[in-house]
Amino acid sequence: MDGVGKLVDVTTLAVALISVGGTLGGTLGGAVLSRRANREENERADRLRAQERQDRVQEARRDLYARLNTTARAYRIAARDAVRAAERGETVDPAVLDAAKEAWAEQYSQAQMALAKDVLEVASVLNRALGVGYSVVKQLPSGPGPAGSYDRAKDWFSGPLSDGVYLLRVSLRHDLGVEIEPDFERTRTRMLAALESAWRAHERELAGEQARTPEPT
Repeated sequence: MDGVGKLVDVTTLAVALISVGGTLGGTLGGAVLSRRANREENERADRLRAQERQDRVQEARRDLYARLNTTARAYRIAARDAVRAAERGETVDPAVLDAAKEAWAEQYSQAQMALAKDVLEVASVLNRALGVGYSVVKQLPSGPGPAGSYDRAKDWFSGPLSDGVYLLRVSLRHDLGVEIEPDFERTRTRMLAALESAWRAHERELAGEQARTPEPT
């Protein structure tokens, strides 16, 4: 084979090698790009699923908080209305107040497993205050009685207990990020202490009155 033939063979071989290298390189490069695209797609899918889970959890929290707020308000209003009806000498259906009490108890029981510590503290104190309110209604005299009894009961439901329900609502909204107040922690601590002091004093007063009440013969 002369020099020209050898040159042609070498050139042909070089072209073939370059072609094979280009094909392999393109194949390998395409595989790398494909794996990268798949990885990025999987990461996007994972982020989307995580966001969807977070959205569902947040929605469940909002629903629970809404029910807790609604039942607390309904319980206070049912007790307050029972006091007003008793003062007017009207027949009070105990089933209405008992149903409101049970509805609150159910939501409060569920919330105990989901509330943040500071919000749970508010709900816990309010729960005790609502229980005192229930006792206030149950210890009212049947029929016309001392005006002071009704005034004290109305003051309880329109004052400390109303403030407690308001504090719960604001605490829930703050926990959800709906209502952010820079000085909220100080306000929460102050209102919570006032509510706790009020229900303890009221509870002692009711216990004292009950102890002085003579047993029916």
